Amino acid sequence: MIKRQLSDKLKEVSQKYPALTITGPRQSGKTTLARQVFKDYQYVSLEDPDNMGMAKEDPRGFLNRYPDNLIIDEAQRAPKLFSYIQTIVDLENRPGRFVLTGSHNFLLMEGITQSLAGRCAICHLLPFSRAELDCDESVDIDRMDSIEASQKPAGDLYEMLFTGFYPRIHDWQLSPQEWLQDYLHSYIERDVRLISNIGDVEAFQRFMQLCAARSGQILNITSLASDTGITSVTAKKWLSILECSFIIKLLRPHHKNFNKRLIKSPKLYFTDTGLMCHLLKIRSPDELSSSDVKGAVFETWVFGELLKNYYNRRREPDMYFWRDTHANEVDLLISRGRELLPVGIKSSQTFNNNLVKELTFWRKLTGNPDHSGVLIYGGDRLLEFKGLTILPWYML
Repeated sequence: MIKRQLSDKLKEVSQKYPALTITGPRQSGKTTLARQVFKDYQYVSLEDPDNMGMAKEDPRGFLNRYPDNLIIDEAQRAPKLFSYIQTIVDLENRPGRFVLTGSHNFLLMEGITQSLAGRCAICHLLPFSRAELDCDESVDIDRMDSIEASQKPAGDLYEMLFTGFYPRIHDWQLSPQEWLQDYLHSYIERDVRLISNIGDVEAFQRFMQLCAARSGQILNITSLASDTGITSVTAKKWLSILECSFIIKLLRPHHKNFNKRLIKSPKLYFTDTGLMCHLLKIRSPDELSSSDVKGAVFETWVFGELLKNYYNRRREPDMYFWRDTHANEVDLLISRGRELLPVGIKSSQTFNNNLVKELTFWRKLTGNPDHSGVLIYGGDRLLEFKGLTILPWYML
């Protein structure tokens, strides 16, 4: 069993809050993690039609069946439960009484904010990180520019990116393309229609494919809607569905003004490179390594790893990008209190001076020629170049 890095945080917050919620994409391992961390808890799944029916029709009677600490899987399927859970936690006033899981962040958070605000800790679980798969420690985001060298684990970069990180693929050694095809159908047919009544399933899948082709790019909703054949209003609605179910994440621009006009639209990223490759119809790691989109897939992976790093520490991601209207840009800006750490991302396996142009530009822009910065690249060597940290992919 691969240990999830969120485990210790779950134990910690269960001693401080009467309820905690684990939310994330379907099949990210929420149920397995909850049952592994809270082994002595009773468990009930609202995926079971009988359980869901009783929870909806008689929420008080349903909860009375479970007088001890309880895990409720897919809790968002019975929204009325949240008000009754509030009554129980206020009356009993004991930590760790309920553990809730859910795949639909919008529906789940709606119930929590209405009934359990201030009583419920929120934890996000994405699919495996690289470090989890290698039984390794994730990089300390606050010390990325002062990291020490570590041994490269076994495994190929492009095989990892192509396979993706959904636990079942790794636990059962499944074909990623076959499993992801089934996952995609299940997601659209069940999850999407639970959130919104989408009639044209083919258009929604085409929309997802076009989003995958734009991962790592500035979001242009008008262009995306036009290419899909839908209105901009519908495109915004569908983006919200993808984001609330953790398929994509939007990265906001940083607005610190350096006397230049700045791009104000967000960047779009997929949260799993395996699903991204599947939607782009990439059929093998070799095909990915020679594809025109390998740079976008690599950047998507780096962003996803840092996002998981924040979530696994139960911290809100403090990441941005910076780009002006002259196409000068920095891939990521990580806020470290008063300091911004610029991060460049390049898939090249060989380091050269051109890979740090954006970091050099940032130094000139801020007027600090010694400003720290990090380049994450597809190579194998940890390097230092003019005060910049050149970080190999496997140390992320």
